[in-house]
Amino acid sequence: MTDKIPQDIKTEMEKLVQELNYHNYRYYVLDEPAISDAEYDRMYRSLKELEEKYNHILPDSPTQRVGAPPLEKFRKVRHAEPMLSLDNAFSFDELREFDKRVKKLLGSGKDVEYTVEPKYDGLAMEITYRKGLLLRASTRGDGAEGEDVTHNIRTVKAVPLKIEGERVPEEIDIRGEVYIDLDDFERLNKQRTEAGEQPFANPRNAAAGSVRQLDPAVTASRRLYLACYGIGSVKGISFRSQEELVAWLAEARFPTPATFSAVSGIEKVISAITDIAEKRGSYTFETDGAVVKVNDFGLQQRLGVKTREPRWAIAYKFRAHQGVTRVLDIQGSVGRTGVITPFAVFEPVRIGGVTVSRSTLHNWDEIERKDIRKGDTVVVERAGDVIPHVISVDQSRRPGGSAKVVMPDKCPACGSRVVREEGEVAARCVSLHCPAQVVEKIIHFASRGGMDIEGLGEKNVELLYLRGLIKHFEDIYRLRKEQLLELPRFADKSAQNLISAIERSKHTTLARFLFALGIIHVGEFAARLLARNFENLKRLYHVSPEVLMNIRQMGEKIASSLTTFFNDKKNLDLLDVMVRELGLRIENPDYAQKKGEKGPLRGLTFVITGSMPRPRKEVEELIEESGGHVSSAVSGSTDYLVAGEDPGSKLAKAKGLGVKTISYDSLLKLIHAKKEEHPRLF
Repeated sequence: MTDKIPQDIKTEMEKLVQELNYHNYRYYVLDEPAISDAEYDRMYRSLKELEEKYNHILPDSPTQRVGAPPLEKFRKVRHAEPMLSLDNAFSFDELREFDKRVKKLLGSGKDVEYTVEPKYDGLAMEITYRKGLLLRASTRGDGAEGEDVTHNIRTVKAVPLKIEGERVPEEIDIRGEVYIDLDDFERLNKQRTEAGEQPFANPRNAAAGSVRQLDPAVTASRRLYLACYGIGSVKGISFRSQEELVAWLAEARFPTPATFSAVSGIEKVISAITDIAEKRGSYTFETDGAVVKVNDFGLQQRLGVKTREPRWAIAYKFRAHQGVTRVLDIQGSVGRTGVITPFAVFEPVRIGGVTVSRSTLHNWDEIERKDIRKGDTVVVERAGDVIPHVISVDQSRRPGGSAKVVMPDKCPACGSRVVREEGEVAARCVSLHCPAQVVEKIIHFASRGGMDIEGLGEKNVELLYLRGLIKHFEDIYRLRKEQLLELPRFADKSAQNLISAIERSKHTTLARFLFALGIIHVGEFAARLLARNFENLKRLYHVSPEVLMNIRQMGEKIASSLTTFFNDKKNLDLLDVMVRELGLRIENPDYAQKKGEKGPLRGLTFVITGSMPRPRKEVEELIEESGGHVSSAVSGSTDYLVAGEDPGSKLAKAKGLGVKTISYDSLLKLIHAKKEEHPRLF
């Protein structure tokens, strides 16, 4: 098939792949974007259209980062060379002892050259490249054997799919740490809390939980990063030192540690660590220390390893910044979905150079587990020098007569009833008129991931709400410039800028609009999933849970929430007003079956089981390109079960439900027969 592609098309595809990967590198590794999101999206769509038209995909194409079906379990992978752990030092004196041991083993009193870099608190990863292309990714596991998480790591945009540069090894195992930024960690936990899910305890758990998802689409929905610092097995290239390796990694477009230095002598090592400690608060990631390594690889080899740790490296662990203070009050804040999140108000305390006066308590179960009460003396820690949380309670200093904190039965913002659904950790206000929810919903609607209305942030939304100009997000589109000019902080230019931004937002995509609506449990990933499966907004009106549950990756909670929303007459009337009267134009470039809407399998639902003659992803794409829908589970609405070799339990279920079973060859014949049946449509 490749030979039939015109040379100019091949060249154009290669150029698009090269440019898109370069801009991914600038955005996710250097944090220095060179083009707008719209320009990136335009190039991405152009590449995808060419790939679909000519049925040709380059191995390092960015379109291949997401798309693999969910796994049933992770396959085990044995590391070519063990992934060792590091010994720890908790004081500078212990570092000096480490230096003495190194010199003794080397039989020299001369100063040793070391490298110093931040210790990322994430998930250790090994990524194997063969002939420059990403082959496999695996977790550290027990050091000898890990889990194959290739499909998930492909979704991490900081991970190169292809090694760039002139020096490309025949095969190499790159080692690094997958992590989540602190801002993204807070955002993820907020989403989980509002969805009634248990928040992650720390960024490391969030990164590990995201990588160890059986469904790569879930990993893709969370922004993960990578920092590379080492290698395992390698063929076709050699390095003399850690410094030379890190320079090559950067040259090959791998993300490297935020700070890296090579210094001679242990006192300069201590100085470099002190410098990292001072920068801790400015890092976007969580670091719990610094890693010290002998720079020269020849010396590393001479020093060797102990049972599980190298003798040539050590991790210096920072002390967590903690403070002791008193809890003045425990209150609840109301989010846009009505979730009431408890937080503690403290006597202000300085921790790591920052004054802390409040901290989230995550949920009411967490308060009960730690038995935190008003008036308690508590130890507060700033994880990663950013997020304050209560570590423990000094019960010996608890004032007499203190009472346990109980979940409120009334909303702190509006006094309405508070409910907690069975199996959920979240408590919610059920009022549709809660002012706290209204303001949060409007802020969410106008946010960058939603309608992207620049200038309509938290402060302006609160101002407009208090002045009675907006009571619901639909009111945004009724605002007039004259009204804004009567408000503080609005001059002629700022008022016009906001009106222009509102006008621009009227032209949006279905995925953005669905996310902006703030439907409970529907985040950006679920919104995009819906857009790929429903041609337009109207198709979601009066949708049934059965239809939604037939969408692969659609969860029961999301389906239930969507069914409730799109079967409510008031909601549908509001949507009609926004489109017909207020002028919203909602396009849907994500619609997965756009090309197959007149396809021979239109209206039919298929489930695939067993081994196929072609990769399952290709069979799914064939069905969808032909207008059919692929579901992950057999149900009464399934039209055909496509069964290959060694079919699983789906075959028995299909027989029990009377669902017709066909082979892969029969599927091809069905597509051909349907075309013959309706030749005018194709």
